Amino acid sequence: MASGFRRLGTFLRQQLLDVLHLLDALPAPRGGERTAAHRLRAWCAERWPHVEWQVLEHGSAGGSLVADHGAGPLLYSHLDTSLDEQGAATRLVTGDDAPVGPLTVDGDRVTGFGLGVARGPAAAALVAFAEAGAGRLLLAGSGTHRRTSGSTGLEAYIDAYPLPPSAIVAKCGPPTLLWHEPGAFYLTVRVTGRSGAAMVAESATPPGGVVAQAGVVLDELARWRTAYLAADPRAGQTGRACGIGAISGGWPDKPDLLPAQLRVDLYVVVGDQAEPKTLAAELTDRLRARCAASDLRDCDIDVEAEPVASAAATPADAPVVTAARAAWLDEFGTQPPPITGWTGSTDGVVLRARGVDTVRLGPRARPDTDEPRRDALSLTDLTAFARMYRKLLTEPG
Repeated sequence: MASGFRRLGTFLRQQLLDVLHLLDALPAPRGGERTAAHRLRAWCAERWPHVEWQVLEHGSAGGSLVADHGAGPLLYSHLDTSLDEQGAATRLVTGDDAPVGPLTVDGDRVTGFGLGVARGPAAAALVAFAEAGAGRLLLAGSGTHRRTSGSTGLEAYIDAYPLPPSAIVAKCGPPTLLWHEPGAFYLTVRVTGRSGAAMVAESATPPGGVVAQAGVVLDELARWRTAYLAADPRAGQTGRACGIGAISGGWPDKPDLLPAQLRVDLYVVVGDQAEPKTLAAELTDRLRARCAASDLRDCDIDVEAEPVASAAATPADAPVVTAARAAWLDEFGTQPPPITGWTGSTDGVVLRARGVDTVRLGPRARPDTDEPRRDALSLTDLTAFARMYRKLLTEPG
């Protein structure tokens, strides 16, 4: 059986390239995937007419590709690419909104925009499902973390379809299996003083404006981050992480006005069962004490926690995990290596919260050396994971 699956390599590789080129031509920013989903559905219906392909619409412009071959596990990945290829949001994150350029293939190396999140594994999942003749497929829109975003494609799917017996998350990640993923939450820090005018520095509280004292806040946040990470109990496969994702204050169109508020937004990953509100309260106390000894002493300090998802684990001996171990061994000739301290949180936690045993596996993507907005993947690796996804659909645990 193993050699039979491996003989599919050349065939699967060409199928993968066809899908990758198609996805590369379909803009699918988070929450705006509907047009891409309908075009992908039409293409799949022509390529694989024996499958009933559907688009599940959600939100104002969201869309997911859905199909099934009857009973079996759910093979899940993203249709959206989080950011658009170019635009204001992309410029804020990458510093560049020039066109990224089309997908390129050089021997075994394929590079392009959005391959890591998540066109590479999504293409492998699509091809594997179409060739398997078993299980279910969901390429979900709105699959990446985002504030104030409404229902995700996965949540819309769970509301509209019966829960699957198990799920395989096709996502880029570490070179191993994940059955335990951390949770995540956002922290919003607000330091509020009094507005003023730049030409009269003392008119603001603190003098010169709250933004001028941002270093005090950032230094204390760095100290808190160090303590937070040091307290990581390393529960199961997961760990903790924390990063400042945004700093804002003032009006760029009129910088002669000194703003009353400094805002800092953090993304926090937690592998254990730490309570976000408790952590927010601890950070509030630290910031208030630090600011009281600085020029920010007369400012109000507030920290708000916004949960995204809680950490969740599938039992390591669950049938879907056992089947994934067997597929890994069959494909690579070794057991998947152990891992601790993993800090990537995906929609697998949503499935586990609904009682669905879930395993995650996929190729490793790396930033392209010449253009960091592009990801690079090995076609050999991508084909190997397509074979594993196919096997997990046809020979589930």
